[in-house]
Amino acid sequence: MSLPGNTKIGCGKNDIIQDMQTNQQPIRPMPNPNLWQIFRTFLILGCSAFGGPAIIVHLREDLVRSRGWVRAEAFDDGIGLCQAIPGATGMQMAGYLGLRIGGIRGALAAFVGFGLPAFLLMLALSAVYSRTHNLPSILAMFNGLQAVVVALVAHAAWSFGREFVKYRQDVLLAFSVAIYLGLGGVPYIAIPVAALAGFWLYRRVGDEESPRSPAPFTQRRNAWRAAALVVSAALAGMVVLFFVDRSLFNLAFTMMRIDLFAFGGGYAALPIMLHEVVDARHWLDARTFMDGIALGQVTPGPIIITATFVGYMREGLAGACAATMGIFLPSFLVLLALAPEFHRLRRRPAVRCVLRGAVASFVGLLLATTAMLGMEVPWNPSLAAVGTAAFAALLLRAKVPWVILGGAGVAWLLQ
Repeated sequence: MSLPGNTKIGCGKNDIIQDMQTNQQPIRPMPNPNLWQIFRTFLILGCSAFGGPAIIVHLREDLVRSRGWVRAEAFDDGIGLCQAIPGATGMQMAGYLGLRIGGIRGALAAFVGFGLPAFLLMLALSAVYSRTHNLPSILAMFNGLQAVVVALVAHAAWSFGREFVKYRQDVLLAFSVAIYLGLGGVPYIAIPVAALAGFWLYRRVGDEESPRSPAPFTQRRNAWRAAALVVSAALAGMVVLFFVDRSLFNLAFTMMRIDLFAFGGGYAALPIMLHEVVDARHWLDARTFMDGIALGQVTPGPIIITATFVGYMREGLAGACAATMGIFLPSFLVLLALAPEFHRLRRRPAVRCVLRGAVASFVGLLLATTAMLGMEVPWNPSLAAVGTAAFAALLLRAKVPWVILGGAGVAWLLQ
């Protein structure tokens, strides 16, 4: 996962997050938008949130340069925080910016507004899919989409590797994790072990430079109190769900666990979700799960909106709502809890090395996932051509929704 500018994850001399280069702008009075203005602004931004990390650029243009709601240095600090904690980076940035603009209520308004378009569109697509996916023409189209999904995950592995595999230690962790998963291992063991290994492997990489001073984050005590209140409400909701509907509770809890381990952005959640949904719990078969990934790529917002598809296919509308809340809520709570103090914590070399180990492991996770999904596609010369063309288009930086739609159209024509 690469971000605009010079943002990248490192350890020691190159710190875990380097600051995005920004143009110096004169300081101007900060406006004070109300909750409705925050929600409406992020709702509009969420409707056009295609392109993964590219949405960070659009958020910056709108909120820093056009509206002046957030200072440039505060925005750059948010990138470092949101890449280092679990969850989809775009969604986390929306929550962080809302927190900066309007406190806890602003964070909730921004987070919900930004994610709502993706949820509603995925809900509609899931309903249509559940009624039409067995039709011959639709089946042929989704065969093509599965080939494109393999190309998407392979491209994500390539992008992660190019961005984060810089040292021999990175290569060692990535391939060790890939081999472990290929032998039947589980991500919940691979990720923490890789993170702990990072503490030992990256200690000698270098540590001459320290992160710059962060933009001040005011009202720390209020932020912690608000986070504690949201955590309490979430726990109460899960307790109620446990006694009212055990199936919905299991669905929501599974998605929460996936979210808490998804360091590195939305694509990082896919290998874990594949393990939980397909291998461990058998809620969907691998080909249906791949169809959900494809649908997640033609909606705005993060690819982990695939959780909405999984929930709908499992438990209908209630399942879609439970899965969606589960896949976003834990990382949002982590954001609220760590935002006030993250930049103090990331000055510690041990923290940076552990985080680098966790992120490096996702290159291996994505490599293994590419192989697993590739074995599920009913390959023939036409599908091989579709997958190869999709991968080449992604290397040339074609827009993902157009790659998805093009692959589906070609597969339908070649049926």
